[in-house]
Formats: sequence, C-alpha cells, structure tokens
Amino acid sequence: MDDNSAQAKVVLLGEAGVGKSSIVLRFVADTYHSDIEPTIGASFLSKIVNLSEGTIKFGIWDTAGQERYHSLARMYYAEAVAAILVYDITNRKSYEAMKNWHKELVEQGPKNLIVAIAGNKEDLVEKEQVEMEEAKSFAESIGAIYKKTSAKTRYGIEQLFKEIAIKIKDNRSIVTREKRGSIRVTSAVSQQPGVAKEKKCCS
Repeated sequence: MDDNSAQAKVVLLGEAGVGKSSIVLRFVADTYHSDIEPTIGASFLSKIVNLSEGTIKFGIWDTAGQERYHSLARMYYAEAVAAILVYDITNRKSYEAMKNWHKELVEQGPKNLIVAIAGNKEDLVEKEQVEMEEAKSFAESIGAIYKKTSAKTRYGIEQLFKEIAIKIKDNRSIVTREKRGSIRVTSAVSQQPGVAKEKKCCS
C-alpha cells in the first residue's frame, strides 16, 4: 500500500429493517431491491474510492440487525476504522436504538473510531418521525458525520462514504488498525462464504 492509498474496515450497525444492506449494495454495486433477504450474522462487500489525495479501499461489513445476532457485532467492529450507524427516519424506535449502538461503541469499540450516522429512507420523508435537526444535533454532539440517505433513490449514499473517506485520509494514523485486521480488499464485490444477504426493509 503506497502513501497515497489506504484500506479501511467499515461496519454498519442498526436495527433490522433500517436498510443497512440496501445502503451497501447501492454504494458498491449501484443496485436496489425492494425485497431482499435478512442478513444472517454479517456479509462483506468491498469497493475502492478515488479521491484527489489518493484511494481508499473500503472493506464493508454489513451486520445483522436482529437481536439474536447483536453480540456478534462486536467481532466486526473490533478492528473497524469507521462505523455507520443507520436508522429509519420513519421509525423513532430505530433512532433510539442507533443511539444505543453509539453508546456501546464508546464503551467497547476501538478508540478514535470515525462515526457516521445515516438517516435512511429519505424517499419516505412525508412519514418522518425523527426531525433532521434533532438527528443532526445528536451527530454534532458526538462528533459524527450525519447524512440523510435513500438506497432506493441513491440520495446521499456516495456523499456519505466520500465524507468517511476524507476523514480517513485526514487521520491516516487510524488506518493502522486495518493492517492488523483480517480484511484485505481484493475484488469489487464479494460476500463472506455461507452468509445470507438482506431482505424486505430497505429504502
């Protein structure tokens, strides 16, 4: 890895049905499916992002949102450089769960973790239960990136990952965590063997 490139493990966390898998698929493969299988455990995808300063090789872990898989998430965020906390803007319960994920990361996650918050399903804004200003205020209070997103319409997806990439480039010291981890980006799209994909959720 030369001085102008970096590789970074990113993990998505959030309740089932908020659209984590759809966000990843839209970003990596520019695809969207309205009816996709729930993630079991976690799935892995990867993508290279080009910046004017160099490249970021993202290794992206999409974790299952079901409660029975919650404890497994620690295996995936343990060596992460960045975490994307996803909630559904039409579901306040998922927003409160997102804040609980942040609390867990503070208590058990790696130090200097880049945190981003994605308020997903922006295409359903007329059903919004969490005002953007409330979510932005929380993000500012914890020093997190905040973006509204919609995997269905592509809204905010590229910008979300680009802002994470820029933060990684601005703080190259944290990338050394990834060097000690198990992820190595070798293809544009891949999936962990034996791991199922997403389902029904998922703007």
